[in-house]
Formats: sequence, structure tokens, C-alpha cells
Amino acid sequence: MRTLKEIQNNYQTQGVKSLNDSELLSLLGINSEECNLQQLLLKNNEELLKMGYRKSTARKIRALSEVSLRYQLSSMPSLVQIRSSATAAELVSPLLKHLSHEECWVMYMNRANKVIAKEMLSSGGVCATVVDIKLVMKRALELLACSLILVHNHPSGNAYPGENDKVQTKLLKEAASLFDISLLDHIIIAGDGYFSFADDGLL
Repeated sequence: MRTLKEIQNNYQTQGVKSLNDSELLSLLGINSEECNLQQLLLKNNEELLKMGYRKSTARKIRALSEVSLRYQLSSMPSLVQIRSSATAAELVSPLLKHLSHEECWVMYMNRANKVIAKEMLSSGGVCATVVDIKLVMKRALELLACSLILVHNHPSGNAYPGENDKVQTKLLKEAASLFDISLLDHIIIAGDGYFSFADDGLL
């Protein structure tokens, strides 16, 4: 591995794109020899401290992770039209696919199936999260949404829905129909893959 001085010289003469991940982090005073950039940015504060990073360095790494996530979200066009389960999964996957716990999100759409809001509903443990149907419907009515998509993740990597997932989907669909709101899909994110209730005929 090149020394910091060599990395700095290379940066000056050949530009930032000539540096690999570890070298880029070295310019920020972060030693990443134990894992690659993606692995490092997925570590939480406690894990970073256990790896031997100082609190100030751990804060810097967590800040980099948040900047990366916000960039991914900000680069997405506003009022995206949902044309397929793949489009819906792509919008939320960056938020969920690397988490070690479950989170539940809801996308609210207008009459043209364009997303008017994308919000976290709940954050749970490693194998369960809560769908508060009253809160979903309250927010849908506030936004004058015509349809919605429920999304949550499975940290286990197995995208197939459990019985509780199926029950919550059925209850939410029934509640939404009372207000003339359609539940278009329930998507489960698992790593780089996903499961769609709509695609699998479970809605």
C-alpha cells in the first residue's frame, strides 16, 4: 500500500479518480485495511468502536455513510411514476437493503401513480416490525393519496413473506378500500433482491 505522501502526490498529479477506496479514505485520515468501503460504511457506531476506531473517526465514517445515502436519495427524480414493482423497489431499496433490523415504509401516490411522499412507518427488531394501519390511513388522507405501497425489509436475506406479512397486507388492503384508496403492492426488500405481493398474485 502506498504511503499517505504518495497518495497525496498521486491525487495532485492524476486526480481523485486515480485513487482506490482505501486511498480515498486515507486522505480523510481513515484507515480501512480491515474491510472495504461498502462494508465500512454499513458499520454502526458501536461496531466501529469495537474495530478500534476512535470516536472522532467513527463519527466521520457515519457522516460519510449518511452523505452517501442522502446523495442516492437526492439523485432520484421527484414525483416518480410507479410503473412496476421494480420501480417501487428501486426507490426504497437503498434505505433498507443493508439494515440489520426491520423497517417499514409507505409510499403514497396520486391518481397518476406518482409518488407524493415516501415515509418510514416503523422500525423494529431483527425479525419483526409493526404496521399501524390507523397511522397509514391518517397520513394517506392528509396527503389526499389515491394509492399506496407498503415496503419493508428482511435482514435475513430471505425475501419470501411470512404469515404475519400476509395478514398485515390483507388488513391494510381492506382498511384502504374503505376510503377508496388502493394498496398497489407490498414489497419486501432482501439484500439486492425483493418480493412483490402484486407480482406473485397475493393482493
